[in-house]
Amino acid sequence: MEIVIHEINNIKVAEIISDEVLIREIQDALDLMADVDTRGTWKIIIHEKNLVPQFFDLKTILAGDILQKFSNWNFQLAIIGEFSKYKSNSLQNFIYESNRGNRIFFVENIEKALFRLAN
Repeated sequence: MEIVIHEINNIKVAEIISDEVLIREIQDALDLMADVDTRGTWKIIIHEKNLVPQFFDLKTILAGDILQKFSNWNFQLAIIGEFSKYKSNSLQNFIYESNRGNRIFFVENIEKALFRLAN
């Protein structure tokens, strides 16, 4: 795993780079937040492939539990991926509502992630 720090308008955003699944359970997310915190930011970009597939099945409640930790600890998170492939209406509604807020974003590319987190 590599953590790349982007700086836009004096705002640091940590992008997580890895080809592996990094978040399988709540503790993995907490460990990631702790690691990023030591680098002076509370804004994280992670890629869809770094999340266990069960994250995108809302029946498992994994997404809700993990994303609640990001909110509780005042982190912002952008998840980059292609989310239209998920046919669950519940997940699509969840993504829509998340994107209307200011903590958790589901976006298509790094540019949109950086824009959402740095503004």
